[in-house]
Parts: sequence; structure tokens; C-alpha cells
Amino acid sequence: MKIKRIEFWTVNMKLSVPYTIAYETIDSAANVFLKLETDSGHIGYGCAAPDLPVTGETAETVEASLRKVEGILLGEDALRRTHLLEEVRKEIPAQPSARAAIDMALHDLLGKSAGQPLWKLLGGFRERILTSLTIGILETQETVEHALSAVGKGFHALKLKGGSDLESDVERLMKVREAVGHEIELRFDANQGYSLAQAKEFIERTRAAKLELLEQPTPKEELAMMGSVSANVHVPVMADESLMGLLDAFRIASGEFADMVNVKLMKVGGIDEALQVNAVARSAGLEVMVGCMDESALAIAAGLHYALARQNVLYADLDGHLDLLDDPAAGAVELRDGYLYPSPHSGLGVKML
Repeated sequence: MKIKRIEFWTVNMKLSVPYTIAYETIDSAANVFLKLETDSGHIGYGCAAPDLPVTGETAETVEASLRKVEGILLGEDALRRTHLLEEVRKEIPAQPSARAAIDMALHDLLGKSAGQPLWKLLGGFRERILTSLTIGILETQETVEHALSAVGKGFHALKLKGGSDLESDVERLMKVREAVGHEIELRFDANQGYSLAQAKEFIERTRAAKLELLEQPTPKEELAMMGSVSANVHVPVMADESLMGLLDAFRIASGEFADMVNVKLMKVGGIDEALQVNAVARSAGLEVMVGCMDESALAIAAGLHYALARQNVLYADLDGHLDLLDDPAAGAVELRDGYLYPSPHSGLGVKML
């Protein structure tokens, strides 16, 4: 099954509800879509969701990277995925979302050639997974309103963004807990915004909220600081921006700098690398969340198939597609009562519009 044609294009999608995190406000997302055609008639799709502050990429650099590796892929057997991805990694090591798009398309082709959904081929551990819904930094009353709306739509887990103002973060979290009750799981992402003292104070002052986890409380390069937070609070601490690949997973695990890790395909370079990160995490007793950027449902589907395949991926934050307008891959996953389900079709199950 040789790759005979490669196409890629950028789609700029507006968000129906812009949101704010500790260091920026987002109102649109540029995703780069990839299409690999083979001589067997199968077509594989992938998607890159670059984020300059996180992955160091833009849509322009992704397209340039895909153009750069066309020669590596054209004419090659699409089922030699490990070989192809290694050659691609050597050529564009600093473009993880571009590599993720290629990885997805090759996995999509694997599933289509076998006539099976990818999650089954990768292990088939579970058939669905609960996802949280993220609420950006808003005024307290707006945060509560968004939380109640999400619960009304069937979500059982909410993730609040913060990190820019400790007092506001404490107030918002406590008011949300009061509003939604204790049956709803609450997660909090400080997006690197706290010092060690602030993280400890936040956790102590919100003890009654019974947080499920605290995500990336301190600057990404300050692993020891994050480790000190983990060692001094009762809530599990999750590394996100601090984990950009397999080496970071090893460092975090060996240094005991976190209790959990957030694996995003766009950060690590795709499903293959995510599976390796998961193996390191599992060996160290770290639980795993699969997360996302502002991604098309195509990329969300890839993250979902990865999560469904492995028992150690216990949490999901796969809501990056929900507010995207005019997504070409809308419908690639199904959301029911707060749970994500994969398409029954082969591969990633994506039907491009």
C-alpha cells in the first residue's frame, strides 16, 4: 500500500465562545489537514493544531514542514509506519504537531487496510471515556453559569482555567462547587501561573471543593518546583506543558516531579509517541490524561482512539472541537452524557466534509 499523493491545507476556524487562560485569549484556531492517498484506494487523514506558545509552531511552519517531508513519504509503503515516522522525526524534530498529523494519517490507513477501528487494533481496552469540559477564565458569576450549563448538557467533569489571580481562582472554584454539588468532578489548570507558595495556598484554601487534580501549577521548566507542590499538597498534581515528549516523561517520572501527566498528541508528535510516553508513565505509577489543543474532531478522534486502547489512560480532556465552527471533520466522535464514543467506521472513522 504505497503512498501516491499528498495534500495538505489550512482551515481557520472561529470559536463560538472565545476563552481566556493564564497567558492569552483565544477566539479562533488554525488547523492544518493532511490527506495521504495510496495505490490501494485507501485514504488516510491527519490534522495538526499548532500552538506557538506550546508547540512552537504556526500553520505556516506546519505547511512548510509537510512540504519538506513529502519526499520521505511519497512512493513508500504506508504500513511501514515506524520507519517512516523515524525518518520524518529526523527531518522535522521541532515540529511535533506536523509529525502528529502524519502519524494520524498513517494510523488511519492502518485501520482502513485492516477494516477495523483503530482503537481495537491498538488494544481495545475500553469502548468510551468520560471527558471534562473546560471553562476559561471568566468573572465568577459567568463561570458559575457556564458550569451549570455544562452540567445541564450532561457533563460529569469540569476543568476550570486559572493561574492569573489567586483570589479570583479560589472564589470561582468554591462558587462552582457550591453550584454544581459534589457529584461533579472538578479539575483546575493553573497553566504555569503559580509559585510554590501560591499553589500550596490555593490547594489549602479550596480543600472543601475536593479537587480531582491540579494541572501544571508552576512554570514548565521548573520541574523541581512542581515536584515540591506535588510533595506538599493532598491533591494529585499533573504535568502538562512540562511534558513535550518521551524524554520529558522519563525526567518527570524518575524525578517524581508529578503524580500524573497530560499527554497531548500535538505536543508529543502523535499516537506512536503517546503510547511510549504512556508506557513510561505506567512503569512509574503515574496516571495519564489525554488532552488536546483547539483541535478539529479529526485530531480529537485520534486522541480518543489512543485513550480507548490503553488501561493507564484514565482521564480525558477532549473538548477542543466542541466550540469550533465549520469543522471539516465534524462528527468524527460522538458525545453522549459526558462520554466520548468513537465512530464505528474503520481507521479513525473520519468522514471529511
